[in-house]
Amino acid sequence: MILLLTRILSKVALALMVGLLAGCQGGVLDPKGQIGIEEKQLIIVATLLMLLVVIPVIFMTLYFAWKYREGRDEIYEPKWSHSTKIEIIVWAIPIVIVIILGVITWKSTHALDPYKPLKSDKDHINVQVISMNWKWLFIYPDLGIASVNELRFPANVPVAFQISSEGTMNSFFIPQLGSQIYSMAGMVTKLHLIANEPGTFDGISANYSGAGFTGMKFKAIATETEADFEAWVEGVKAQSIEGAINNGVLDQASYEALAEFDLDAHHIEPTPVQYYNSIKSSIFMDNVMKFMKDHGKVELLKGTVFDSKMIHEESQHSSHDMHTEAEK
Repeated sequence: MILLLTRILSKVALALMVGLLAGCQGGVLDPKGQIGIEEKQLIIVATLLMLLVVIPVIFMTLYFAWKYREGRDEIYEPKWSHSTKIEIIVWAIPIVIVIILGVITWKSTHALDPYKPLKSDKDHINVQVISMNWKWLFIYPDLGIASVNELRFPANVPVAFQISSEGTMNSFFIPQLGSQIYSMAGMVTKLHLIANEPGTFDGISANYSGAGFTGMKFKAIATETEADFEAWVEGVKAQSIEGAINNGVLDQASYEALAEFDLDAHHIEPTPVQYYNSIKSSIFMDNVMKFMKDHGKVELLKGTVFDSKMIHEESQHSSHDMHTEAEK
């Protein structure tokens, strides 16, 4: 009977979930890309597996409360303490579910590895992403252009992201396309996404980063054709896009000007879309490695507890003291 009820309730839960998901728009439950679709399926499967335990527990809690309510002539067994059948059920079912979830997690973790390039008959578009306070800079190294708070790419063409940060750690996330991944200063993380259809998708930072965090949003625009994307690229290079802010060349000086921000929360407004029609080729890695500029320079450690000379002298003193103690 319990098994039959579980099956019925699972079907009802699935029907309700499908109905609820049908009204979801613009988030992880309304995916528009290959990665997003696979992650949605993973969420649904994991939820249904957990409901196999949750729903029967809720049902039995209500059923037992009704069955053994005051006034019913049910058998009273105050010395009852063990049931092999109950022990088998309450242990076997969760163990089986955990094993299934473990297998699914293992497979999906490798299948959805954000560092793994997507299989496609088209070449990936390379985009370098830098999170700033409180804006997103997108650099197209192969195309020689850059944009602020607007990301464009053709639909059905995979995009390979290299992601870093100018300071505060952020999280690069386009919910409808799939995985989020962190941006950290002095480090480069990677992500591969694809849009299965043209459209405009919301991009956000999924990690709180200060006073202007709420305005740290961008639009990810998947153009209908590659020709439309190429026309946009040419428009950026020619500075011919109407209403756009064209900043010219993205070099170190203009990069540092863009990175400036006001700490006064009352004056923080979302940064408008901006374009750079040419870039310094090494601008991305220059600003990643600037945090490593003193790496290996041991002279900075002179006079500190990490000074190699002081460590050597201290080690000699310690060795001498140990020998003296041994002789005593």
